[in-house]
Amino acid sequence: MKIGILILLAAIAVAVISFTAVITRDGERVVPEGEGTLTLDAGVFEAFPLPDYAAKYLTHGYKSYLVEVEPGIKVHVLEVGSGFPVFLQHGNPTSGFLYRKVAEELPTERVRVIMPTLVGLGFSSKIPASEHTLDNHIRWINGVLQQLKLTELVYVGQDWGGPIGMGALARSPDLLKGAVLLNTGFNAPKEKMDLSRAHATVKTPVVGELMLEVFLSIFERLPRMQGDPDSIPADVVELYGRPVRESGNEKAPLAMMRMVTDGPDHPSAAAMRVIEQYVQGLDIPAEIVWGMKDPILARGLPLMKQNFPDAPVTETEAGHFLQEEVPVVIAGALLRVMDQIQLSKDEDTKGGSEWSR
Repeated sequence: MKIGILILLAAIAVAVISFTAVITRDGERVVPEGEGTLTLDAGVFEAFPLPDYAAKYLTHGYKSYLVEVEPGIKVHVLEVGSGFPVFLQHGNPTSGFLYRKVAEELPTERVRVIMPTLVGLGFSSKIPASEHTLDNHIRWINGVLQQLKLTELVYVGQDWGGPIGMGALARSPDLLKGAVLLNTGFNAPKEKMDLSRAHATVKTPVVGELMLEVFLSIFERLPRMQGDPDSIPADVVELYGRPVRESGNEKAPLAMMRMVTDGPDHPSAAAMRVIEQYVQGLDIPAEIVWGMKDPILARGLPLMKQNFPDAPVTETEAGHFLQEEVPVVIAGALLRVMDQIQLSKDEDTKGGSEWSR
């Protein structure tokens, strides 16, 4: 009897160890393959035809392509329009599609809308969890901006798209001419503090994997992050989740949650200090649009106001993914920032002419 119990316990122990090893595996690199080429002014890129379930969300005129920033690291980019470049960066766990409603509200004859998808999400390359670092994501998005040979742009960022986008721009500081800041943060931690209870929980090895990769789906919980849960219906949940799930590597959402700093010694903290310094040195036209129903970042508005003290602020009843709820408000802020940039250019031109006389 005792031998039987010992054998049973040993079998259970082996099963637990094997299960733990499986769910905590690092994950494999998965590289998307396009079809044909797409020629832009900056060069020739790998065209990426979208599956029907994704293509149906886009209007006519969109370009879909891959930018290989490093061997095996391909960033999927959606682009529409021509004119002044606007760089729209999403965060975790969505994709460039998050800005599709904003793009619909912009005059595409005046604006070139560029929407990259972070590595690990959407149709971009998938990577091992250990490669998800803030420095890596900054380098990869900066690589996209460099390969597109942009000389100026307006930036919009939300969630991880804030630090990653600003971090990328800090490496090419001459590009940024204006910004619209959504629910995000640019400040490095001064003391130990978790962003949320969920972030505190999932940073624990095995516990995080069980929560996000076994028992729950972060994608199915997206509607709970909204002011209006109906703003992210089931088909939009599928738009964000299906490419990740079907790739066979679903490590990005958890890895990106663990990238969030919990104190000054966190691996992301050094990069956040660089980003904070860059942001606080900016002198550009900017506006802030904030979702006050965001259960995680609504309280981050005062810090954003400190970073951009002269920026007009629009508080909305939207939640975390406010692009799904208030795209008209975001587009309006973006166009006002662009108008300020143009006005400044016109004044510089006029001043130069008067000075020459």
